[in-house]
Amino acid sequence: MAASTDADLAMRDVRTHAIGLVPAVMVCGAAVLLFGVQVQLAGYAMLAVGLGAAWLTDRSGRTSRLLPDLFLIALGQVIISTISLAADISYPSIVRFAVVLGLAVVVPYVISRYWYGDRVIRFPWRTGNRWTRTQWLYLIFVTVAGWLILPFYFITSGVYQNWPTVTEPDEIARLFVGVNAVGTWDELFFICTVFALLRRHFPTWQANLMQTIVFVSFLWELGYQSWGPLLTIPFALIQGYTFKLTKSLTYVLIVHLIFDAVVFCVIVYAHNGWPAIFPLVPS
Repeated sequence: MAASTDADLAMRDVRTHAIGLVPAVMVCGAAVLLFGVQVQLAGYAMLAVGLGAAWLTDRSGRTSRLLPDLFLIALGQVIISTISLAADISYPSIVRFAVVLGLAVVVPYVISRYWYGDRVIRFPWRTGNRWTRTQWLYLIFVTVAGWLILPFYFITSGVYQNWPTVTEPDEIARLFVGVNAVGTWDELFFICTVFALLRRHFPTWQANLMQTIVFVSFLWELGYQSWGPLLTIPFALIQGYTFKLTKSLTYVLIVHLIFDAVVFCVIVYAHNGWPAIFPLVPS
């Protein structure tokens, strides 16, 4: 209970103003350039301008601590941008992903907790609350929805080809680990870091829209292309809203990993023809 109270106090302990949306949208929007269209110099420039605008709004007294929090979001994006996000399950690539994506979570957390002295970035694995019937029913719903929708998207759009062909047991195992590890990281960075920092300064709906820009841009470079944003945008929005309601990293992570389990099976099926368990795609 104390930790939750500390987090709630941290959320309120800033001055906010609508003008703060300008630098926040610029910092989050830079993800489109960095990961979506992959024009890194323009993306870095947009981050710099956004942080400069945050400095001006803080200096004017309209906002407070906007620059430090947007800096953490920008820093995470810069760290991620140092590697290609193209799906690659070779051993060197797995190590590279683990180190760089790990730093993108750990560095902002350490700066926030031990330099800023904040408790905004948190990873609430246990809330002490029992899941409601609605939460259990929602898990059933996302399982069925993922099983029906994701295979149709991956195979009819051809985006499964953005992931490597896997035939050997070792390759399949590495694909499984990679898909689930990145899915876990998504929630640690986009929800527990980006969304949490933005919620400190903006209403939930605005913070959710902005974290979605970063989330979906990352997923685009990762391989969720073609008409993928029609799925990834609502997914990112729902994950943010679900976290706001449940305050549980464990719950949103389970939702995400259910989808990732389907993604893994679809990629294996698309390359090998098994497991043939999907009714809405050609056999």
